[in-house]
Amino acid sequence: MWKKASAAALLALVVGYFYQGSPDLPEQILQYLGLPNFQSSPESQDSLEQVISTAWETLITLPTRQWSKVAVGVNACVDVVVSGVGLLQAMAVDPGSGEDHEVLHSKEDLKEAFIHFMERGAAAERFFSDEEAFQRIARAAAEYPGAKLYVGGNAALIGQKLASYPDLTVLLCGPVGPKLHEMLDEQIVVPPDSLQETDEYHLILEYKAGEQWGSTQAPQANRFIFSHDVSNGEMSSLETFVASLDEFEPDLVVLSGLHMMEGQGRELWEDRLSEAVLVISDIRGDIPIHLELASMTDKDYMNSIMQEQVMPIVSSIGLNEQELLFLSQAGDGPHADLDTWKGMPDVGRVSDILLWILEQHGRSEPSSEADLTRIHFHTLAYHILATVDGYWGNQAAAVMAGARVASSQACGLQSVDASKVELKAPLEFHSSHSEPREKLSLNPAEPVTVWRRGNVTFHLTVVLVCKQPLRTVGLGDAISAEGLVYSEIITQQPF
Repeated sequence: MWKKASAAALLALVVGYFYQGSPDLPEQILQYLGLPNFQSSPESQDSLEQVISTAWETLITLPTRQWSKVAVGVNACVDVVVSGVGLLQAMAVDPGSGEDHEVLHSKEDLKEAFIHFMERGAAAERFFSDEEAFQRIARAAAEYPGAKLYVGGNAALIGQKLASYPDLTVLLCGPVGPKLHEMLDEQIVVPPDSLQETDEYHLILEYKAGEQWGSTQAPQANRFIFSHDVSNGEMSSLETFVASLDEFEPDLVVLSGLHMMEGQGRELWEDRLSEAVLVISDIRGDIPIHLELASMTDKDYMNSIMQEQVMPIVSSIGLNEQELLFLSQAGDGPHADLDTWKGMPDVGRVSDILLWILEQHGRSEPSSEADLTRIHFHTLAYHILATVDGYWGNQAAAVMAGARVASSQACGLQSVDASKVELKAPLEFHSSHSEPREKLSLNPAEPVTVWRRGNVTFHLTVVLVCKQPLRTVGLGDAISAEGLVYSEIITQQPF
């Protein structure tokens, strides 16, 4: 024991002696001996966020074959973005308890639904049935200090993101009024039949992480969306959209807006959904179709989309954690007994549901008649791309590209600033919630983890979460759009 102590003391004396003549020498000695250098400042080491951000810039590359024409439809509107708490206070609404409503009929319903989702930090979208009451709220929102107008609607937002790539031509079909037309990128082609005299407005009530209203505190930043939007609610532009495809000849079709029909009532959506499926089925079989899902509450409606009608005829879907769990609940899938996610969605549970969708409703087997082969899942802290083997390429770059745009756009930046973001996802997780399962980890220097289950491959990357997000609306659409830009079809067989 005393020999070791003497040796340590001697080493300290030697290092101290040499330090007087050469301050850099101790670091050289410590490196030679393999000992830690406790003098190094934290600033000299790259943070995990910086390591991941740098790796993204190196590893994200465009695919060999890129899309040249993308047709997008069919929901489009003008978003009025305001502080949710601020607007409700300006309308003399008092805070209270939260309660979800499938359809909003009054100011009281709006308050309860807003609080319900705010206390969970979850995004949601609802239809407001009373046109006059909605118009009064819309006027109050437009006049509220700091209210901002943006391009809105999943299709229009996806179109805007795609149009930021100069070599890509984008066709947008939807109810495009004068204000929206003025705000759209010049590169976007809008068919004359899609133009209308008035705009459709959607109200977006945002809240910040930690924001308080009464006894409710938001665990994370998000938004609550509502509208009285009949044009988008009936998907009235769908026929125009599909009719435009013969002349436009796209490589890829992106479809969204199905969630808007839910608020129209069962009788309308049953008939209209059947018509929509017939129209979508007319799209040429060799053109892949991506379906962007959004918040829904009617399990029968979701089941109709999933099992009987739409999902079997599309090749790709994009969705978030709320939509994924609701989809599983509607179809009695894995973890359907969960009422909601408790905090960050468990990777193993998410993986189970994604696999179930592709095995039960996709083409995980060559004998299947379904076309679905790709799911792009996104939640605040991480993203997963799940694909049936043999159909899609460049998915590691695609999932990283989606995460990168989430990190930069939430902060209102063109690129990721490592000082303004933080890593929230665990670097270790499991491939499934139940046995047999594989323990997995993510290397920040190569920030994609890949695993396989049956004929399905999963690509996961983390998101560098913006510490002070400026705008959360449209992030999901930007993520899906970016993921599609960096994806390519491997097998050009009929979809």
